[in-house]
Amino acid sequence: MRFHYVTRPLAAAALFCAALSAQAQWQPAKPITIIVPWAAGGSTDQVTRVTAAEIEKALNQKVVILNQPGASGSVGTKNAAEAPRDGHTWTAGAAKDLGTYQVLGMSDTGIKDWHLYLNVAHIAVVGVNADSPYKTMPDLIAAMKAKPGSIAVATAGVNSSGHSAIEAIARAAGVSYKHVTYDGGNPAVVATVAGETPVTTQLAAEQTEMIRAKKIRPLAVVGDKPLEIEGYGTVPPLSQFIPGFKDPINYFGIFVPKGVPPEVIATLDKLWAGPIASSDALKKYAQNRGALFAPSHGDAAQAAVFPAIQSYAWVQQAAGKAKVSPDTVGIAKP
Repeated sequence: MRFHYVTRPLAAAALFCAALSAQAQWQPAKPITIIVPWAAGGSTDQVTRVTAAEIEKALNQKVVILNQPGASGSVGTKNAAEAPRDGHTWTAGAAKDLGTYQVLGMSDTGIKDWHLYLNVAHIAVVGVNADSPYKTMPDLIAAMKAKPGSIAVATAGVNSSGHSAIEAIARAAGVSYKHVTYDGGNPAVVATVAGETPVTTQLAAEQTEMIRAKKIRPLAVVGDKPLEIEGYGTVPPLSQFIPGFKDPINYFGIFVPKGVPPEVIATLDKLWAGPIASSDALKKYAQNRGALFAPSHGDAAQAAVFPAIQSYAWVQQAAGKAKVSPDTVGIAKP
């Protein structure tokens, strides 16, 4: 997948930053904490650290990243939701995860309980250990059909992006697998490199370094468009092997609980419309990690993330893994 974007002139960005500083009604009184509910080194941790550096520059305040993995991201998210609503504690991750915790019985929070500040969209890739006998995606699908439920797939856990990806594959290809979970995308990828599991379906951002190092062989992008990885080449889309396959875009970002002072949100809205929307650091991160640079906030962000939430929630319902019917928490059947 080749992504192209227009870089706003640096002078305009500098003027916007100056305007933001002059107009912002909120100045953080102490360091901001962003709870990353996954292990260090994974896709959420990576992009949140890049974004945090941009926020620090704009707000002239320290941003602390606190990794709190557990229960597929729901532990750290819950801690952010329960923190004082003074605007100094946020969380981060995939909006798809945040929007389906209720369905999986992991939390009572829903996507509408949060202000969304999106930065990138991440793409899942089917990757196998370099010494794996599976040379192509058809090889892997054939093996899964021949040995139902026996081929181990490493993911960051139930409700993670990797789990969503393998569930979509299993449903579309009519196969089953053995789910092996870890505390984050990076540990899941490392496990596949080490040979603990032959397959991972974690995000491209978490696999690119190992792909370039030829320690993981990418078989397919979990979607309908190819992905070009710098230093490697093009990874074919899953739709090439499963005709008609599609997977909604998985947006990531920073999430601020509703109920914080309105000046916090007004300041972040300006920040996302200006410095974040023109961030060269985020653009470079996306290009290097096989992601899509996609800043958004407010109603536009809510609309952008809903298709992935809707799709995954109903896949889990169909698989009998949902604890709560999606339509009872505002997620209509697609």
